[in-house]
Amino acid sequence: MNERTNRKTKEEKLAILREATERGVTATCEKYGIYPATYYSWKAKYESMGAEGFTHGMPPDQLKEIKRLRKENQRLKDLLIEKELESKLKDELLKKKYQLPRRRN
Repeated sequence: MNERTNRKTKEEKLAILREATERGVTATCEKYGIYPATYYSWKAKYESMGAEGFTHGMPPDQLKEIKRLRKENQRLKDLLIEKELESKLKDELLKKKYQLPRRRN
């Protein structure tokens, strides 16, 4: 199996974390063929969310915040488009209103 597609289960990750505390991070990472950065990422997830941290990419509160920010971002984009259109229309009206009459030769 290709190492890039070799996914560890929640139980395997927990076992690796336990083993790393006993044997050391470097030796454990070499044994299982994972990068130390991966180990520390798993460790941070486990410390912040427990074993459930391995089932989700992000905590639910972060997902909610991202969704809220995306909605706000879209609302602000729509508002900006509306203001730009409004400004363009005002400019056109002013040009028509104050347009100098053309001289005939």
